[in-house]
Amino acid sequence: MDTTYSNRIQEDSGGVRPLSTVLKTMAVLDVLASSARGMKLPEIASAMALSRPTAYQRLLTLIEAGWVEQDQEMRYRLSMHACRLAAAAMEQANLGARVQPIIEMLVHRVKETASLAVLDRGLPCIVSRVESQSVLRAEQKIGTTMSLEGSASGRILTAFADELTLARLKESGEPLASEELLGEARANGYALSSGYTHSGVVAIAAPIFDLHGKCTSTISLVMPEMRFELESFREPLLETARTITKMQQGER
Repeated sequence: MDTTYSNRIQEDSGGVRPLSTVLKTMAVLDVLASSARGMKLPEIASAMALSRPTAYQRLLTLIEAGWVEQDQEMRYRLSMHACRLAAAAMEQANLGARVQPIIEMLVHRVKETASLAVLDRGLPCIVSRVESQSVLRAEQKIGTTMSLEGSASGRILTAFADELTLARLKESGEPLASEELLGEARANGYALSSGYTHSGVVAIAAPIFDLHGKCTSTISLVMPEMRFELESFREPLLETARTITKMQQGER
């Protein structure tokens, strides 16, 4: 958790401070999540600028809590407990199993990869993804975070953010897209990626709203630039966003 978000929590909770030891221990999970495979103790200690005894104590705490485990090579890795909580979080946000068939229908229709993204600690994060069958496609895994400024999802989550969320994004220090681009996204109902974050790849994203009209997530299509045609992808994407929005709002 960054300082800005921590300070905001303190303000919202009447001055009660979060437990710094817990925050420092939970930070180990972010380090492990950034690795494609498990990590050994020296790697973790180095990545977090910790002594080995301190890193080991935090790992031991997470092992006892069921968040971390060791493999046969004595590497530390996230346990499947994280998957269970991630699935529960998706369900509580009305973005669980019911949404997956809708995304699959979009991919079947346009033959390109689709992703669902939410804000996670101030950055767009992919929480669901359905790959196209094309050999040439953009590779992004679930859990990948993206730029607020350059990604299509980041621009949508900024453009349609409520006042409190927008204030937090501005305070976080992350670069944001220009007001001109954000205004275009609001007017059009979709946004395109900048092209400079992933050269040769184009994404288009649209907002998804909850029962209270808050933009909670985005649905996006990503493809090689050579295959992008706005007229071919815009309406299927917007239609899918409307369908998921109606589901979140309790409509049939």
